[in-house]
Amino acid sequence: MTNDLMTFEAVSRDFWKGLHETKKPLLSEAELESIKSLNDNINIQDVIDIYLPLISLIQIYKNNQENLLFSKSLFLKREISKRPFIIGISGSVAVGKSTTSRLLQLLLSRSFKESKVEMVTTDGFLYPNQYLIQHNILNRKGFPESYNMELLLNFLDTMRDGGNATIPVYSHEIYDIIPNQEQDISCPDFLIIEGINIFQNLQNNNLYMTDYFDFSIYIDANSQLIESWYLERFESLLNIAQLEPENYYHRFLEMGHDKAMQLAKDTWKTINLVNLENYIAPTRHRADLIMHKTSQHKIDEIYLKK
Repeated sequence: MTNDLMTFEAVSRDFWKGLHETKKPLLSEAELESIKSLNDNINIQDVIDIYLPLISLIQIYKNNQENLLFSKSLFLKREISKRPFIIGISGSVAVGKSTTSRLLQLLLSRSFKESKVEMVTTDGFLYPNQYLIQHNILNRKGFPESYNMELLLNFLDTMRDGGNATIPVYSHEIYDIIPNQEQDISCPDFLIIEGINIFQNLQNNNLYMTDYFDFSIYIDANSQLIESWYLERFESLLNIAQLEPENYYHRFLEMGHDKAMQLAKDTWKTINLVNLENYIAPTRHRADLIMHKTSQHKIDEIYLKK
């Protein structure tokens, strides 16, 4: 166990899956297929073994949050203010954050039938490409300086106070913020925030986004495995772009397959791996729970903060 995991308790998959009694997955194979990322091999057994116990753990944290809010309101002689239970999900590019987030959103909706569950990706808080070009940091997209952290922190602050917000929307098809399109977030009971940067904040060393989270997850894997998943996803995006001339990835088809894949390998090595090693992985100890993946995206071990 590395030093940054000394405050975590390692739990094997076999032990973890026994922490939830009900073995009904709460969703169908077709529903699971519809929310999976392009190359994520998650299956129904993973939902039963990993995600159902996770929902039970979130229930514990949710109860603690509600009890604390109630006790504080009594102590301060104030009315209880409604605010969402905020879940943060982080990890490298291509590690499976989006699938985990969408799956949690669906399972929470099924488990807490009266609750409204919203999901937000921090991609929407990236500066538009034009801004990145003007500041000569387009090649640093995804690095800390490419995010509008003030806007993101203001959004989290509004959510924490139980308010409503309107935020930008990002599209991977055009590789940019979508002009004149916004996402409205209004009074959710659960709010899932997904992004590579959610444990970072370099603008204010006294404040981290984790200060806003009631529960947080880091998805971990060996960097060589993540590279293979990144390349698989890139190749899948090239195949999709063949039928979509307006797709951002369509331009890479003109290079030919081999050169396009070499570009993807270079991008991983010079951008995504650097970002992972310097800015993303060093923040994993700020999570409440780490899900460790092996080949085929199989989760083999859970690390739970002591």
